[in-house]
Amino acid sequence: MAFAVSVLRLIDDFPRRPGPDAVARQLAKSATSVAANYRAACTARSRQEFVAKLCIVVAESEYWLDVVRLAQFLHQTAVAPLRNEAGELRAIFAKSLGTARANLRNNRPINQSTNPPINDQMTK
Repeated sequence: MAFAVSVLRLIDDFPRRPGPDAVARQLAKSATSVAANYRAACTARSRQEFVAKLCIVVAESEYWLDVVRLAQFLHQTAVAPLRNEAGELRAIFAKSLGTARANLRNNRPINQSTNPPINDQMTK
């Protein structure tokens, strides 16, 4: 959600012309959908639904931030931190998606812990 708010603040500084306005709309949609879709994924009722919703989270914000940079709508120093954050979010969600898909292939239940149960004899 913090990423979305930061992007929306960045968009406020765009020049007001048709090109930047079109990119601003797309960037606003992609940036605000990251947290919303992740929240939806976290409430999934099944592993399949979680994977499907998480696919949506791996967002297009990086692309639109690259367009902003290449079109020089704003100075690079304003865009670079958010572009880096978008890349980090993509990497996090992509890794999570890979893990979820592996768990789905292995038929692992959604709430199964990866830690083995503690043996009472070992703690005494």
